[in-house]
Amino acid sequence: MTTPLPYDPPETPLPRLYRPEEIADALGCSAWWVKDRARRSLIPHTRVGRAYRFTAGHLAEIVRLYEERPARPAQPVGGTAASSSAPAPQGSVQSRRPPVAPATRLQARPPRRKQYGAVA
Repeated sequence: MTTPLPYDPPETPLPRLYRPEEIADALGCSAWWVKDRARRSLIPHTRVGRAYRFTAGHLAEIVRLYEERPARPAQPVGGTAASSSAPAPQGSVQSRRPPVAPATRLQARPPRRKQYGAVA
């Protein structure tokens, strides 16, 4: 006679858990970056004890989180010559630049302490 298990094992296999080093290789970044983002709960992850583990679904979601889209749709390649060569209107988005503060000249501070009796 067999003893019953304390739980019923699932019919579907468990997902494979990847280490931060494997995720870092897939993303092209460092394992430190992956662990740091997981520690700060900026990327999805699973904690197994004190270790961070990731599933394939987590990796796909991380890629989606850091995906960047163009700010405006791309212009058609075969557009008319008049529209591509015409100068931009005065108030267009392309001609506006954010205001830049005038450059200030940096000035050195005096040393905090005298070293070896010399005065700077």
